[in-house]
Amino acid sequence: MLTFIWTIQVLSSLLLIVLILMHSPKGDGIAGIGNAAQMFSSQKSAEKGLNKLTGIVALVFIICVFLLGFGIVK
Repeated sequence: MLTFIWTIQVLSSLLLIVLILMHSPKGDGIAGIGNAAQMFSSQKSAEKGLNKLTGIVALVFIICVFLLGFGIVK
């Protein structure tokens, strides 16, 4: 069981790195002066799906960390 949790943790960490790198940059550039960038920003459905998937993978990673860190799984 311990090897299974370790495997899930390693795979979720690698997937989390890839998913975070896939996100679009949130830099406003010069439009950040006076909040002008917020007028034109809209989140597409692909970005929303990527956010949800990143959150789920992060949750799986955190659960694995707590299971292994507190010695719940032996």
